[in-house]
Amino acid sequence: MTKGIIENDPYKSAGVDIEAGEDLINKIKKDVALTHNHNVLGNIGGFAGMYKLDKEYENPVLVSCTDGVGTKVALAQEFNNLQGIGQDLVAMCVNDLIVCGAKPLFFLDYFASSKLIVDEATQVIKSISDACIESGCALLGGETAEMPGHYVNNNFDLAGFSVGCVEESKIIKSKNVVPGNVLIGIESSGPHSNGFSLIRKILNESDISISEKKDIANKLLMPTNLYPKLILDLLDSFKINSISHITGGGLTENLPRSIPKNLSIEIQTNSWEVPEIFKWLSSEGNISVNNMHRIFNCGIGMVLIVEEDESKEISKKISSLNFKNFIIGKVKEKTQNNSVVFL
Repeated sequence: MTKGIIENDPYKSAGVDIEAGEDLINKIKKDVALTHNHNVLGNIGGFAGMYKLDKEYENPVLVSCTDGVGTKVALAQEFNNLQGIGQDLVAMCVNDLIVCGAKPLFFLDYFASSKLIVDEATQVIKSISDACIESGCALLGGETAEMPGHYVNNNFDLAGFSVGCVEESKIIKSKNVVPGNVLIGIESSGPHSNGFSLIRKILNESDISISEKKDIANKLLMPTNLYPKLILDLLDSFKINSISHITGGGLTENLPRSIPKNLSIEIQTNSWEVPEIFKWLSSEGNISVNNMHRIFNCGIGMVLIVEEDESKEISKKISSLNFKNFIIGKVKEKTQNNSVVFL
């Protein structure tokens, strides 16, 4: 029984391949290094990542977020489409940072699997690196864990952690929102990284052909939009009173987090065209409109709450930066229990 453990590599006989881990590090070093800037001290492979904060801040406030991509990773593995899953991971974190006006500084990833498949992990970390570059942050470090017996059938999971910084006087706070403010909805690329347990159930139970399922799956796996550069650009020229990242809980649950409790929001549901992929999910899964708003972003990935007299200029600027956007509603005095009313 112990013969296999004693001979050669005892750890490998238990299901952990140290050489595969070293091979992965060698393959990702170049991509990770491309994310580094003058703030990063040290190189990949150390025990900890170091980041030197710029002196441009008078009263810097560090902001941190952690998140994952849920069971979207299972769909990505099932249909062998991993190119965007790393961007999903970065986006779920940095898009939360930007809600309070924080510039993303650095990112850390955690990749856990039953068996480390180097080419698969390389694809994912390349996607993470590219998304970090797009978001203006450094991939400062990470952890790759091979956990046979805990994860099974070559499954893997992802988690991310990001840190940003904002000048204390420039923190975006919901208390700035007042009645009459306008909501600008910025397009999503699809469901982003939310609702995938339901999405997978709908797809698995659908009677469509295998080729049709693959086509639908690839649309569902479109990587989550990255919003930090866009919003930082807007903040240079405009006042934004509040921001809402439309993630789990959809429009119904996320918008109230961005306004004072004594106010409500009216959403004009005819102000944007809901993308076809959401119409398919609603029809195929027999999901009501109310539940669609409560589960999915329905085509709106980020919402800005701004002064009405600046709304058209802000919308025009967003369009010039290649993001579709829509004036989707207004802030009102709260007259009923519902914080969000869909008209």
